[in-house]
Amino acid sequence: MKKLLPLLLLATTPAFADIKQEFVTSAQISVDMPYVVTNKVGTTYSLSGNNITPSVTVGDTTTSGKIGGINVGSLSNGVPAMIQTDTSITTAGSAFSKTESVTMGDATPSAVTPSSGIAALPVLGGQTTVGSGGTAGNLALTSLSSGIHTCTAGGSGSSCVASTKVTITID
Repeated sequence: MKKLLPLLLLATTPAFADIKQEFVTSAQISVDMPYVVTNKVGTTYSLSGNNITPSVTVGDTTTSGKIGGINVGSLSNGVPAMIQTDTSITTAGSAFSKTESVTMGDATPSAVTPSSGIAALPVLGGQTTVGSGGTAGNLALTSLSSGIHTCTAGGSGSSCVASTKVTITID
């Protein structure tokens, strides 16, 4: 047995250990910007009825059996001109009905320029969504090498995010 002891000592291998240490600190502050999303309303025209005869007069010429509507060849600030439809009763003394509908579209607005974080909006008939944006106020973020973070609150629409990651690996 004593003879095997030196062989056992030779068979053992020394231990190697890799130690890895990593510190990652991240910090971010942000203030939302103002925005406006708006949709223009388009121009529409419709005419329906019974026992009526439509006609259109252009200049001194009247054409029976035609309806007017919108003239996309004649735009004023993005809105087409209207062509008047005249109607007369086809059979006198008989019942008649007429339904005419016009929706005038929105004019093309000029550029919207924010002032002090708020945009002056054009008056449009479509849907308008406004994000007034944030204000920095006293927004501040301090990150120390010890991994301690301090965030000072800002105004509305502001945020701060801070994190520290510590990794220790022993192989």
